[in-house]
Amino acid sequence: MSEIDYYAHETAVIDDDCVIHKGVKIWHFSHIMTGSVIGENCNLGQNVVVSPGVTLGKNVKVQNNVSIYTGVICEDDVFLGPSMVFTNVVNPRSAVNRRNEYLKTIVEKGATIGANATIVCGHNIGRYAFIGAGAVVTKTVVPYALVVGNPSRQIGWISELGHRLEFDSAGIAVCPEGNDKYRLENNKVEKIRD
Repeated sequence: MSEIDYYAHETAVIDDDCVIHKGVKIWHFSHIMTGSVIGENCNLGQNVVVSPGVTLGKNVKVQNNVSIYTGVICEDDVFLGPSMVFTNVVNPRSAVNRRNEYLKTIVEKGATIGANATIVCGHNIGRYAFIGAGAVVTKTVVPYALVVGNPSRQIGWISELGHRLEFDSAGIAVCPEGNDKYRLENNKVEKIRD
């Protein structure tokens, strides 16, 4: 474990051989397990479990009652809503040990996963994608996609600041908060860099 330059509530359990960077806050009844890496300025709410081998980038916000299982990688600025769920085995059975069959799930930079959503393992979540509350993700989500439902389906596009994007006939949209421009082409969205 790194130098103690983070906050952990007295009820949190932090195993040996994990890396916790500066500015991290770990709240009540959370468990950080061996081999996990927690990036700078992450905030882990109450009753959060970070399993062995999990990596969280910088500024990841994990709300209450979230378990991040082995095989999950969250890049910088990811938001994990209250009680959302990751899985790591496609076909779990109590009597069958499938620890060698964990599938990887990558949540890319800036993505949001809403409260009570479920991410079925092996399906990555693209940059700045937004998974609505209660959605069940059963396939890969592309960057900037807005996804809802069970099973989840894409209903639109979203800006880096979390606003729905409305594209004009030329395939251009402007975020109402940041005035950033986005281009939709071949069912892919990219932010237009000036």
